[in-house]
Amino acid sequence: MKKINSIFKATLEKSSIFILLFLSLVIYSCKSDVKKEEAGGHDAQEFPEIQGRWDLTVDKGENSGEDRRIVPSWLEVKHSGLRTLVGYFVGEGGSARPISHVIYNDGKISFKIPAQWEKSEQDMVFEGTLADGKLSGSIVTPIGKKLTFTGVKAPSLARDAEPVWGEPIKLFNGVSTEGWHGSKDSMQWIVVDSVLTSPKSGVNIISDQKFTDFKLHIEFRYPEHSNSGVYLRGRYEVQVEDNYGKEASSTYLGGIYGFLTPNEMVAKKAGEWQYYDITLVGRKVTIVANGKTIICDQNIPGITGGALDSNEGEPGPIFLQGDHGPIEYKNIIITPAK
Repeated sequence: MKKINSIFKATLEKSSIFILLFLSLVIYSCKSDVKKEEAGGHDAQEFPEIQGRWDLTVDKGENSGEDRRIVPSWLEVKHSGLRTLVGYFVGEGGSARPISHVIYNDGKISFKIPAQWEKSEQDMVFEGTLADGKLSGSIVTPIGKKLTFTGVKAPSLARDAEPVWGEPIKLFNGVSTEGWHGSKDSMQWIVVDSVLTSPKSGVNIISDQKFTDFKLHIEFRYPEHSNSGVYLRGRYEVQVEDNYGKEASSTYLGGIYGFLTPNEMVAKKAGEWQYYDITLVGRKVTIVANGKTIICDQNIPGITGGALDSNEGEPGPIFLQGDHGPIEYKNIIITPAK
């Protein structure tokens, strides 16, 4: 009898353990379902159609009059863990900004991010719809202006083979601004002693010629506290700024603005001539500044603030920023790929 009781007791204990394990699994499953329901009923990884990089075009004017202006923008959406979508956003100006939470459900996308340069306590609000592989929607700026946008998936720009380089082209002739034009009608750029000079803040200057893949040599000099930039294909800014003695940053000299940080700060003191040797192939960029390789074969994720357009699959010009202070450039030589 004692043996039977022992067997019964052991069987009961095993059954209790099994029941407890079963109940634990049920409770865990229910909690998971609740969390999933709160997140819209889906895992973030289930939405490949919204994830990736998007080239956006923003219409800033409500009418077709003179105040209508089309500007570029950029968005990246990716998953973080199981159920959260995050990302980055680039507006008309400024740097790439992190998005802590992108909401996406039934083809609708939305998020909010704090103001960057606007003098406002309000968030920027982005709302859009994905249909037939294209985005469209509205952006309400921190100052309350409502803009509309459209967007397409950004091209990879991957190259199948190494480039074959053509002949070097002297992009600036050292005599005049022939081959260049201003971003607006007024033009403060002049040539002084074979140097392309912007003596004060004004418009940007843009090369007439457009390029795809290339090697660019360019020399520059700025006074104290001044700021400029060299835009590759008119879309990706290599920062030019008086940053002597500072720590390297994606928004300081040599950085791809807001995206890629140089491995060291190589800026000379203001008033000294400096130079870049830049190679751009697809999205891959290498930057040699003042004789040191500070960015090596890195992918540029997308357009930077101030870009001319978001048409990343097309050739683009070299444009030099002239709206942030005095700046000088010379010996601008570009070697395009064949």
